[in-house]
Amino acid sequence: MSQLIKAAKMKRFANPTSIPSTYVNARVLRDNYKRQMMAQNEVTTRALKFIARNSALPQRLRLEAQIQLTSMPNYTRSTQIRGRCVDSGRGRGIISDFRLCRYQFRMQALQGLLPGVKKGVW
Repeated sequence: MSQLIKAAKMKRFANPTSIPSTYVNARVLRDNYKRQMMAQNEVTTRALKFIARNSALPQRLRLEAQIQLTSMPNYTRSTQIRGRCVDSGRGRGIISDFRLCRYQFRMQALQGLLPGVKKGVW
């Protein structure tokens, strides 16, 4: 009985998720979960948005689509996703082409780990 209670308390997210292969902390896990939930519900969200914004459809149908959109969980929205560094999990100063924060970008560029990147000399 106590094992069931412990298992219920240890469950972090409502849906099963896969753990990222990079640096892991609570923020990275949460962001990864949001990315997976958005990917699962992307088709539904786009369809509902199309119906809600189509002025050729009846007003009642458009309103129902809008209500369904607003009743979807927050984790299914693309605005919830934040760019994070894949090495450190940092959420600020991200260079989006490499998905690295500025410090990790500098360290890896100096070590020659990033193709096509070299130190500027002028």
